[in-house]
Amino acid sequence: MDRTYKKIQEGIENFEDIEDKMNSAGTAAQKEKQEADLKTQIKKLQRLRDQLKTWQTASDIKDKAPIVEHRRLIEVQMEKFKVIEKEMKTKQYSTVGLISHSKMDPREQQRIALIQWLQGKVEELQQQVETAEAELETLQAGAKKKGKAGEAGQARTELL
Repeated sequence: MDRTYKKIQEGIENFEDIEDKMNSAGTAAQKEKQEADLKTQIKKLQRLRDQLKTWQTASDIKDKAPIVEHRRLIEVQMEKFKVIEKEMKTKQYSTVGLISHSKMDPREQQRIALIQWLQGKVEELQQQVETAEAELETLQAGAKKKGKAGEAGQARTELL
């Protein structure tokens, strides 16, 4: 049993090392290779987990706490792998991929936020221009009807 516990600890360490390598990998090919390595490592851990399950049901083993603890550690790694696998299967330009801004690096998030801010300001300025043009047309139409009435209207027209 101690040998199995040791294998579980080594397997978890290997899994975390591979996970770190995958997260720091630059290209998609490197990430795919690391994902394949993760998959083989999780398969090994799952086999050890199955062994723990059989020990857990055995009646001759009295102290089952370490068995449950190690099984839980393996299941935590399995959950991590599940999340990683889902991320890898998400296409970059799919709806889900485009929505997941939290997975972008901070620079990219900052760039997108800046672009959105600029687009908002451009829209505000366009609305102001449209409002000013409408006001100008109204003042010009009023000046034509009234002739040369009101210097305030004429000053506003010149301002616009």
